[in-house]
Amino acid sequence: MKTELIAALKRYRAFDLQERDMVTKTIEYLKSTDDYLGKVNPKGHITGSAWIVNKTRDKVLLTHHLKLNIWVQLGGHTELDESVESSAYREGIEESGLEYLTLVEEGIYDVDVHLIPKRKSEQAHYHYDIRFIYEADDRGPLKVSDESHDLKWVPVNKIEEYTKERSVIRMIEKMG
Repeated sequence: MKTELIAALKRYRAFDLQERDMVTKTIEYLKSTDDYLGKVNPKGHITGSAWIVNKTRDKVLLTHHLKLNIWVQLGGHTELDESVESSAYREGIEESGLEYLTLVEEGIYDVDVHLIPKRKSEQAHYHYDIRFIYEADDRGPLKVSDESHDLKWVPVNKIEEYTKERSVIRMIEKMG
């Protein structure tokens, strides 16, 4: 699995210099450890995220993250026997209550590396986040998970009313 992920990251074309730097950091991290899935490695983990858009591409589904208290895409930790893409899909379903997601583009949509602050017994660590783009019906019911304060279809043209996170803005920019 690790070899395939490194190969996919090497094929991936970053959107800008900042993202290219994060792709490089993610590859370096993967080469430095065999403990990259789940929460095994206290220094960092590979995570999978679902960037969920509606059919007309004028809304994205964001979660108001419980621990971080910011609006971001859905996603989280991989299971130890799970691919990053499977993790992104599973997390998208679990955190939204949606019944299914349709993959919009094959392969990686975005890569981000961000520091998760120290919390209780958990030391500060990095998430090497691999993101995939999915489509879902924005008319279906949503279910807020226990990892979230809220869940909302946000109009693309109002995204900055919800977040200033550069990685979220970058994914909007990629949509054109």
